[in-house]
Amino acid sequence: MSALSADLLEKLRRVLPPDGLLTAPEDLAPYECDALSAYRRRPPAVALPRTEEEISAVLNLCRMHGVPVVARGHGTGLSGGALPIEDALLLSLARLNRILSIDPLARTARVQPGVRNLAISQAVSAHGLYYAPDPSSQIACSIGGNVAENSGGLHCLKYGLTVHNILEVRAITIDGDILTLGSQAFDAPGYDLLALMTGSEGMLAVIVEITVRLLPKPERAQVLLAAFDSIADAGVAVGQIIAAGIIPAGLEMMDKLAIQAAEDYVHAGYPVGVEALLLVEVDGVNEEVSDGLRVVYEVVKACGATEVRTALDEAERTRFWAGRKAAFPAIGRISPDYYCMDGTIPRGRLPEVLVRIAELSEEYGLPVANVFHAGDGNLHPLILYDANKPGELEKTEEMGGKILETCIAVGGTITGEHGVGVEKLNQMCVQFSPGELEVFHALKAAFDPPGLLNPGKAVPSLHRCAELGAMHVHHGQLSHPELPRF
Repeated sequence: MSALSADLLEKLRRVLPPDGLLTAPEDLAPYECDALSAYRRRPPAVALPRTEEEISAVLNLCRMHGVPVVARGHGTGLSGGALPIEDALLLSLARLNRILSIDPLARTARVQPGVRNLAISQAVSAHGLYYAPDPSSQIACSIGGNVAENSGGLHCLKYGLTVHNILEVRAITIDGDILTLGSQAFDAPGYDLLALMTGSEGMLAVIVEITVRLLPKPERAQVLLAAFDSIADAGVAVGQIIAAGIIPAGLEMMDKLAIQAAEDYVHAGYPVGVEALLLVEVDGVNEEVSDGLRVVYEVVKACGATEVRTALDEAERTRFWAGRKAAFPAIGRISPDYYCMDGTIPRGRLPEVLVRIAELSEEYGLPVANVFHAGDGNLHPLILYDANKPGELEKTEEMGGKILETCIAVGGTITGEHGVGVEKLNQMCVQFSPGELEVFHALKAAFDPPGLLNPGKAVPSLHRCAELGAMHVHHGQLSHPELPRF
């Protein structure tokens, strides 16, 4: 039985396509969670609009009835940003999946939010162009979700996050008004509201169209693989590569556990038994790539690399990256469950943070597979656990919180590309002062006065932070007492 009123459901059916409103339990089950599947709640109803007009009508109706709305892309998010909220309508944007236009001369494409990330590069490939941000989930994730979370990817070190690769968005407010933020030109007057909307996690408005920036395919791209017998040595090599003046297109690190799992799963050709692996991609014109690879080779050898080789052809380059992109599902083959963390630190602090993660792993008795966007300091420790064991999820959460707080302590932040969602609300209380959080709440109120868009996500209440401060003093930990587990 839906928690939404029969009157509202009937009105929603009138403005949506015949198959555009789901209320049957079996139809709602796929929308219980995003990729942070430890937390689930079945929504009372799911709207599946096909046009901007239908979205605007749905938002207007929800505002008039005082019903919250949770926008959802393809459900690949890892922080619970699309977790349904009690008595809220879940608004799926999956059916807005058209590439509206491609301008090869301006190197732009206008797309709807439900377009898959990889589909953009596939559509513009014939023009010698591509879309740079490439999350590991790019085969499935939506560009609208990428904007909502400010997603990164393997090549964000050189080419930036989503916010650096979009020019304009159209979004609809809870009042049904359409906003155009940014510009087709290189700059737009006034405050940078485009950057504000990017990474806002569905709390300010519902994004319905994005103009993305396209890049020309490089003349050459080649990957160097370097193996190390010490993860600390690999961490030092990361900093030394950047210090040598090389900005790789991609600079990734995997530890022993992640290497073995990925190799068993993908057969990428990784050396197994080593403690750490760096994948370093250099791209550009032919001479630039040759010079860059030479410098990288010299640096990693000086830092203690025990094996160094470059991809011999495009097929081997693709295999090297396939292993890295498949690291998360590969870990799923060796553990009943895993908890993927997402924090960012200054590159120079990488070795000591790796040591701290190892200490926490031993303290809590939970294995950790480390997979990093090492070049920009974005860490993805995967904590392996078994949710069927009583108390193990809570122990895993506590350990994950300490990893994030370690990131803060060394001058970093609690997220690099996965967003805050419901997962990191407690750590937001550590990262930001009450005054800063008040500003965040004021920004939300400016766009969403009734507070109906994805409430309770991304920015904690001051009351919550005050209570958690007391918990820190008396219990020495943060936890998620109110999240719905299955």
